[in-house]
Amino acid sequence: MGQQEKVSTSLAGTVSEGISASLAAVDAELDRRYPGDPGTRQPVHTVYVPGNLFDAGTVRSWGDRALAALDEHAPDAASFAAVLGLSDDLAEDVYGRVRAKLEREPIEDLRVDFEDGYGGDDEDHDAARAARLISEAYAKGTAAPYTGIRMKCMEAAVRDRGIRTTDVFLTGLLEHGGLPEGLVLTLPKVTYPEQVTAFVRLLEAFEKAHGLDAGRLGFEIQIETSQAILAADGTAAVARMIGAAEGRATGLHYGTFDYSACLGVSAAYQASDHPAADHAKAIMQVAAAGTGVRVSDGSTNVLPVGSTEHVHEAWRLHYGLTRRALARAYYQGWDMHPGHIPTRYAAVFAFYREGFETAAKRLSAYANHAGGDVMDEPATAKALSSYLLRGIDCGALDTTEVDALTGLTRADLDRFAAPRRGDLTASAE
Repeated sequence: MGQQEKVSTSLAGTVSEGISASLAAVDAELDRRYPGDPGTRQPVHTVYVPGNLFDAGTVRSWGDRALAALDEHAPDAASFAAVLGLSDDLAEDVYGRVRAKLEREPIEDLRVDFEDGYGGDDEDHDAARAARLISEAYAKGTAAPYTGIRMKCMEAAVRDRGIRTTDVFLTGLLEHGGLPEGLVLTLPKVTYPEQVTAFVRLLEAFEKAHGLDAGRLGFEIQIETSQAILAADGTAAVARMIGAAEGRATGLHYGTFDYSACLGVSAAYQASDHPAADHAKAIMQVAAAGTGVRVSDGSTNVLPVGSTEHVHEAWRLHYGLTRRALARAYYQGWDMHPGHIPTRYAAVFAFYREGFETAAKRLSAYANHAGGDVMDEPATAKALSSYLLRGIDCGALDTTEVDALTGLTRADLDRFAAPRRGDLTASAE
């Protein structure tokens, strides 16, 4: 070992102490506002079913109808791959995984809808029934991993109805066994941050009324109005909405058709790849980055029904939009019809399987300080781990094959995916 260099300094320790003291408020603000991703599973989609149509067989029915669509319009891997342009080396694997997913877990996130999709005459009854059926499904192990309701918004005309439905639904859950871990609430058509604050006050009142832990109830914010993106004073209102949620916001969901209509986009051009949609989602994405609030893409209203030719056209459109969203880091979207979920899972599975080996080898090289042809940093290791974890969670990847190629356990991946704040700025040794 060579001679160690003499280390000299010029500043007294009080300088560093003074700087740290001056930044204490900033340090606390960073920790409060930007805690990072929660490290929990994010569903790849949200399915919404009108509250008057939701029943005990909804989840299984969607899976069966999706499988029937495959049987009729793409009965084998080759035909499905030909429709979507899947490569030969992926065709069998993706098709097999899609069918297995539809049999095992056809819906990852289900929203019983009491807003735009709802057409019932007795909302109290339908909300109470939804609570009972969801509780029973969780008890039987047949529920989607994430389930909840979309209530009416906080605008004056429907505010009281939205508040009452939320109360009826949540009260019903408590009466039938308690709040499930996968409970999700979606607040639609938010225009002002004050509406978010009002919903927080509603949830606080419910928690206090039932002796629940403060903050037990979180919710998603649906971005469907131009004012949610750009406020009257020129600021990004969506960023203020996250703050107004006081730590309860779990997601920002883009509403394709309401938002497009708000901007005057003609019906024929209302789509999730319209420039107006890209602008809104980019603002949402930046506002949410680091906060632990996740971003979801919208949906397509082109349904895969009718002739095989039309179904194939709709499948290609949906597959392409889903792949486009994944490449832009929108890992979740909305599906409106059972025929959409075969292509949702095909797109998701192909996305993760195509990049699996490269991501696994890069992460392994980073973890083992092995070098390679790409110089990765801690932030990239976080992204690589998150990519592999999402693939495992949805069924695109198997834990055993990830372990074999990376030499890392699930716990190792979790540590890389959720590093301490300082680790992201430190250099890899």
